[in-house]
Amino acid sequence: MRTPQEKTFNSFDQSTLFYRHWPATSTAARRAIVLLHRGHEHSGRLQHIVDELGMTDTPFFAWDARGHGQNSGPRGYSPSLGTTVRDLDTFIHYLCQTYGYAIEEIIVIAQSVGAILASTWVHDYAPKIRALILASPAFKVKLYVPLARPSLRLMEKLRGNFYVNSYVKAKFLTHDPERIASYNADPLIARPISVNILLGLYDTAERIIADAGAIQTPTQLLISGADFVVHQAPQRIFFERLGSPCKEMHTLQGFYHDTLGEKDRAQAFTLIRSFIQKVEAGVAKVDLSHADKSGYTANEYLQLQQSGSPLTLKHWHFALTRLSLSTVGKLSDGIRLGWETGFDSGSTLDYVYKNKTSGRTPLGRFGDRTYLDSVGWKGIRQRKVNLEELIGLAIKSLTENKQSIRIVDIAAGHGRYILDAIAGHKIDRVLLRDYSPINVEAGKELIKEKGLTHLADFQQGDAFDQASLASLSPAPTLAVVSGLYELFPENAPIKASLAGLAEAVPDGGFLVYTNQPWHPQLELIARTLSSHRGGADWIMRRRTQYEMDQLVEQAGFEKITQRIDEWGIFTVSLARRIKNK
Repeated sequence: MRTPQEKTFNSFDQSTLFYRHWPATSTAARRAIVLLHRGHEHSGRLQHIVDELGMTDTPFFAWDARGHGQNSGPRGYSPSLGTTVRDLDTFIHYLCQTYGYAIEEIIVIAQSVGAILASTWVHDYAPKIRALILASPAFKVKLYVPLARPSLRLMEKLRGNFYVNSYVKAKFLTHDPERIASYNADPLIARPISVNILLGLYDTAERIIADAGAIQTPTQLLISGADFVVHQAPQRIFFERLGSPCKEMHTLQGFYHDTLGEKDRAQAFTLIRSFIQKVEAGVAKVDLSHADKSGYTANEYLQLQQSGSPLTLKHWHFALTRLSLSTVGKLSDGIRLGWETGFDSGSTLDYVYKNKTSGRTPLGRFGDRTYLDSVGWKGIRQRKVNLEELIGLAIKSLTENKQSIRIVDIAAGHGRYILDAIAGHKIDRVLLRDYSPINVEAGKELIKEKGLTHLADFQQGDAFDQASLASLSPAPTLAVVSGLYELFPENAPIKASLAGLAEAVPDGGFLVYTNQPWHPQLELIARTLSSHRGGADWIMRRRTQYEMDQLVEQAGFEKITQRIDEWGIFTVSLARRIKNK
């Protein structure tokens, strides 16, 4: 047995989480393996994987997820699944910084619920890890009680959060008698799971399966052929949709759910070692800089541009929705503003940020509240919170390095979020720009309202004019691009914009940028809402996070950190300008 070192790290919210580190026992290879345990379990139950894989040249790491093992707090609880995914992002970046590994040298092996955390992290954060190995991912847990999910959701609304105990017995997890006995005797195994996590697991898994084409990481999927705990069909659909050009799937016949703890688990370990060797022998780098021309999201965008058959119920559903929004919907001040200026306009976003119900008649006010509470607008408001946080991090770093803080926002809308973000910070200069004269005038008024005329200026400018951006003077040390690139399907103008900013921002300066890798209402928006571009339909091409990060990297910036909302719709990233790019 390799003896682990038992340690802790502080997650993003300063929660202390426990982990184990098994150092290499022979000359260390340039790789590190991170193991993620199943639901209800903990890192101590992964010792056998470290020993039986036999990779003595490789250090292993495994955490106790929040609410599990040796961590404090309620068993099976986390504020949200997104919180635990962000814990994972923090953990792996901590390992890289503490032990000197590049993210490209990390391999993740994850089981069951851990596999959902890993696949969500890879989808949402697009880390450039070497490989992802998923064993019996819990994309859909078998709930044998009829209508269990809607019942749990209703109960959660009525009584608040509560806990559900696992019904699974050890004998249905593995055929290995020693594993069965150790499971039954382990005091750190906790059967309760918080209902918010159970429901979040289902919701997130459905999103990741639907958008598996966004994942480009080399991925191996191991399916247990006799799994009593989770369904196989979603696992196979996930694999079929998986975007990675390097992927393989294996079904281990007769295996129960604890794939890597089964009696004949040597079969799985042979497959894992082989896949790691295959990946390390060389995998072609995926280039998504032309993903606007062909590929996953380009095809989706093309389909959204098609009107669809008028003989379908979906067509008439969207037609009636658009009709109601364009007539009685205008009793809502927010909906009326959307029709007047575009639902993607700076004016609409400023209204959404204010989040104050307004409308004609009680019906109009009710419609306005419903409109403002739609998942997309909730995501927009969370995006503002995340923007303020990362702008603050950039300002803090510039201050610590005794650099001037000169900010430019190249498509600021009315500028509310950027002016809110700098409140309380010592800033040298703020330049807000926007293409729309309406936004420029509104932004100037907002600057006066906030008493910032001595510090901030608002000018009309084209965010895609490379030369104009490159000649910004004085050179900005922090550039912000929020909610802009998502509105334009082509990559050429995005590349030009980023190239201009790369010329303007000096080495060590920062870029804050946003992205929309996912939206559950993409087709509804395309069929029912209008854009700021002459009232044309608001049809968006999503950029996967991998694609967006790649465009930023090619321009000469290195992503440092990222935030994402609980629905997986909007991301905000912070990147640093690096030399020689």
